Amino acid sequence: MGKRFEMNDWHNLVKLALAEDIGDGDVTTDCTITEDKEIVARLLAKSDGIIAGLEVFLACFQELDPSIQFKWNKSDGDAVRPGEKIALLKGKARAILTAERTALNFLQRMSGIATLTRQMVEAVKGTRAKILDTRKTAPGLRYFDKWAVRIGGGQNHRFGLYDMVLIKDNHIVACGGIRQAVERVRVCDKKQRLIEVEVKNLDELREAIDSGVDRILLDNMSPETMKQAVGICGGRIPLEASGNVTIETVRPIAESGVDFISVGALTHSVKALDVSLIV
Repeated sequence: MGKRFEMNDWHNLVKLALAEDIGDGDVTTDCTITEDKEIVARLLAKSDGIIAGLEVFLACFQELDPSIQFKWNKSDGDAVRPGEKIALLKGKARAILTAERTALNFLQRMSGIATLTRQMVEAVKGTRAKILDTRKTAPGLRYFDKWAVRIGGGQNHRFGLYDMVLIKDNHIVACGGIRQAVERVRVCDKKQRLIEVEVKNLDELREAIDSGVDRILLDNMSPETMKQAVGICGGRIPLEASGNVTIETVRPIAESGVDFISVGALTHSVKALDVSLIV
């Protein structure tokens, strides 16, 4: 599920972020640093975590000065510990200091997402459950947020409203029922995209199964109820669990036998990984 990540898709996001910060010029750097000054800077980890977004970090600097040199000690997906050197930068001081905050903002957010994702993936190891993200991303940053989930070992759910059908409770109420909503989608959707339906109880689960949908989302059910749902479904349709999933609750949910667990907290409650750029 979800959109493929093509290399050229995200460079405009970097340009927009730099333009937001720089405006008509970095007055502090331009006034204090001569144009020909060169520096060496170290990118250091200050906490434990998973590094993610190094390509985006690099692009922020090279957008201002393509001649800046980088030496990498870590790759996306690597674990880091406090004090470890992630990269070394060398080049014009103005470009490095001007791009610094934007580059770190991207790197810290993506690394925070990847870190929690890896923790969730490790927590469900040995079960059949796969960790998914959601659309609960920072506006404008969904591409990077979902990229970070993949670096952390998770999988992407739908990228937006356009690449998969997800019939939720409000759709069901407004349409008059699960069966009616599914039938309308099958008539109206010319691309015949995959259909997932959200259910809140076992009666709705049975209705969704009878409707022959492609996936069923178990919304805010207890692990015990999810286990019953797995038994009722009997492997006919993949089941996804969702609703206030935490690192403490994800293992019991996975042990219910569901196929997927979607975790909004991966991207809506990001704790940025602490990293610094030291000249």
